[in-house]
Amino acid sequence: MATFQDFEKLDIRVGTIIKVDYFKEVKNPAYKLEVDLGEIGIKKTSAQICKLYEPKDLIGKQILAVVNFPPKQIANFMSEVLILGIYNKEGVILITPDKKANNGEKLG
Repeated sequence: MATFQDFEKLDIRVGTIIKVDYFKEVKNPAYKLEVDLGEIGIKKTSAQICKLYEPKDLIGKQILAVVNFPPKQIANFMSEVLILGIYNKEGVILITPDKKANNGEKLG
């Protein structure tokens, strides 16, 4: 079981997707994303969300991301944050705020 103290170690922030490219170098369909996280800056990540999201629908979308995991090498790309989503049989559904929030605001 995880404790509340374990949860508090995660730094989860709201950000806005500002750029989307197809990630051609991986075997499972994915996008390369750039996310504006306000004071934290613009961070890059990769996400296997191609089944439910088209690039044009992602630009301007606010998401939640863990920003304090170490960077992870994925093929020739360094992922700097982890975007949060829910896995189901149709694909990954992004976790988003239900109202507009300022980029960089912390989940709390």
